[in-house]
Amino acid sequence: MISSSSTPGLTRFNALEEHAAAGALHEACASVEWGRRLLARRPYATADDLFRASDAAMAELTTADLEEAMAGHPPIGRPKPGDPASAREQRGMAGASEELKAEMLELNLAYQDRFGHVFLICATGRTGEQMRDAIKERIGNSPEREREIVRTELGKINRIRLARLVEQEDDD
Repeated sequence: MISSSSTPGLTRFNALEEHAAAGALHEACASVEWGRRLLARRPYATADDLFRASDAAMAELTTADLEEAMAGHPPIGRPKPGDPASAREQRGMAGASEELKAEMLELNLAYQDRFGHVFLICATGRTGEQMRDAIKERIGNSPEREREIVRTELGKINRIRLARLVEQEDDD
């Protein structure tokens, strides 16, 4: 993880025109409200300040905002074609057996029927089996409990994606 000091990527993000910065944030999280809240607090002195702002914004999102954020995530086991972030984050499913992939598809559909949205988990560093076990465990949650777990998982994903944003070296 990056240090609390400013990085070239954070400096570049702070300097972006609002439209470009909004686009970069939208790539991290599809919630317009989350992005709006982070834009409003620029510039950030440190990456930790950006992460804290992300956490605070995530805590304030409405159910509709969370649904908007979740809509930007593909089902586990089916990363968006051409989306390197999606493929990187779901790497744990890349080498999964056909049996496990089929099981995840079935579980994803059952979860979506129950909750009305994709199963969302911070997949970075998790194996296919760990993700399968998590969906099996969470499918029995109440909708209210699951919404709070989703909020936490989205917060983790957003931090990872923001860290990538502020760690990037200058393109020049």
